[in-house]
Amino acid sequence: MNQNGIWLSILEYANVKKISISTIRRSIKSGHVKYKEENGKYFIWTNKNIEQTEQVLTSEVEKIKRENRKLHDEINDLKTLLSAYEYQKINTFESLPHLPEVEL
Repeated sequence: MNQNGIWLSILEYANVKKISISTIRRSIKSGHVKYKEENGKYFIWTNKNIEQTEQVLTSEVEKIKRENRKLHDEINDLKTLLSAYEYQKINTFESLPHLPEVEL
């Protein structure tokens, strides 16, 4: 990193520029963006203000954290509901009257 810009992963660059990952990959193949490759991972150079870029990435991280929290809550609610149904199923079978034997 230096004063003029920052290296971003493809996903980070897509979030900052609000474009798709496939568009970025096409730009890399055609040589329209400055990039480097490290251990098979591509990084794209952006001249965008570093502070602004960090703010965008921070807001994206916060959004993902909120979504993650919401999904965890939903999973916990579903687990509780499943436990209630399983308890109800067990108690329903135990409370059924015994059926008489029928000879055929």
